Amino acid sequence: MRITIEGASEEFERKLLDLLAEHRNELAVSIDTAWDVDRAMGFLNTLNEDARLFVRLVVESDGHLEATVLREAFPRGLRGPTVALTYALKRGVKHGWWPEGTEAPVTVVYGGGPQDGWRQASAYGMSGEVLPVFRAALARYNATTSRPPWDEEAPSAFALHPGWAADADAPRALYDDPPTAPNFPDERAR
Repeated sequence: MRITIEGASEEFERKLLDLLAEHRNELAVSIDTAWDVDRAMGFLNTLNEDARLFVRLVVESDGHLEATVLREAFPRGLRGPTVALTYALKRGVKHGWWPEGTEAPVTVVYGGGPQDGWRQASAYGMSGEVLPVFRAALARYNATTSRPPWDEEAPSAFALHPGWAADADAPRALYDDPPTAPNFPDERAR
């Protein structure tokens, strides 16, 4: 039998744990650490743009991408996106979005043997079970967060607002009676 419980009260949780403790010799308790589309969406939503692009590139390459290709895509280095992936995984555990023990969706593949000491990543991969989940999550992410392409030049901060006349003065805050000195109620307040 498999049971999934979400959103239970603390009292219910305590009673359930007492019941489980009472029958612990008869039960095998495990936590579901597998990625599903909802967890993957939560993961993608917490990532910055570079880390999300990193995941997208690994997914689009069918779960295995050479590190040299990623280094070309990220000229400032891979440390930023990979650290963001690690922090997102830890953040999800901390907030209870997925259980502790959930495997990182993107894993590093090292070249060379252990005798080489420090080794540079040779590739990044995603397991066969996780790949279709993240492919579906990225498709959903694209459908829900798409923005129209911007094909114009960015507006100047100094340009007049389209609703103003060309000869209009820049808006100013106007005072009826601008003070010439501080408005202290009396001399002792200084």
